[in-house]
Amino acid sequence: MPLELRHLRTLIALAETGSLSAAAERVHLTQSALSHQIKSIEDEYGLRLFQRKSSPLRLSAAGQRLLDLAREVLPLVRSAERDLARLNQGQAGRLRIAVECHTCFDWLMPAMDAFRENWPEVELDLVSGFHSDPLPRLLDDSADLAISSEAAQIPGLCFHPLFRYEVLGLMARGHRLAEKPWLEATDFRDETLISYPVPDERLDLFRGLLHPAGVLPAGRRTTELTVAILQLVASRRGLAALPAWAVAGYVEKGYVQARRLGPQGLWSQLYAASHEEQADLAYVQDFVETVRAQSFAQLSGIRPLGEMVCSGDLTEAKLS
Repeated sequence: MPLELRHLRTLIALAETGSLSAAAERVHLTQSALSHQIKSIEDEYGLRLFQRKSSPLRLSAAGQRLLDLAREVLPLVRSAERDLARLNQGQAGRLRIAVECHTCFDWLMPAMDAFRENWPEVELDLVSGFHSDPLPRLLDDSADLAISSEAAQIPGLCFHPLFRYEVLGLMARGHRLAEKPWLEATDFRDETLISYPVPDERLDLFRGLLHPAGVLPAGRRTTELTVAILQLVASRRGLAALPAWAVAGYVEKGYVQARRLGPQGLWSQLYAASHEEQADLAYVQDFVETVRAQSFAQLSGIRPLGEMVCSGDLTEAKLS
């Protein structure tokens, strides 16, 4: 089988995820289909692409050579596609972004920097301030794109999936709950919860764990800054729940301790919402692709998330 672009994308996914199952999920294949694709390449060249039974997965010399090719060729292909899109739709435009989550800036700012290099004529800006519900900014035309944790059924809007992420429960070192393999809703009943100053229904912990169990924490404390939340947790002022990517460095250094929320973990998601008539604009699609590529290359513990959905075809099946 001749080498194709999809094979190069598979090699990138293997290198970034370190496992067959995660790579298959990234490129939207079953694990068996991905294994078959790899075997076809190996049969074509008579060489192994990676070492079997290694964890994390380790590429062979042949696999590394093709990975180098992928990292050289795929950006060139994407650049050519942008050029064609500019010829078709023009180069200029406007992209004002409203943001829901405080921790979004960890991945949003690098993605914006990368996007500016590819679309210098597009006016790119953040809508001033934090928005606990950014979707109304689209409806009143004060924003062109909204980063949201929900794909709401709102006429005229489309939701571009970015990624799924795990929310972790955080506690001080030596906390009594650290003896548990995961936290349950009732573990928060006698604790102070430290969170961002947003309505409870906008917090993943409440939507996914506490409200379904009918549990409320004994106390509440809020702050705008992620680092301030972590400092309060570390000083035993209470518990918190934050995205895994936002706290990975602090957990690795032992500053705070983390546990899953429930035996399967608590997972949330992020979308980029736009007006339906703008969803197919080349620079909008490329911004979404840039966010995904930057995030999967840099953030830990995130997973792919479905297909783009618009108001008329928003179904639970498409969001799974």
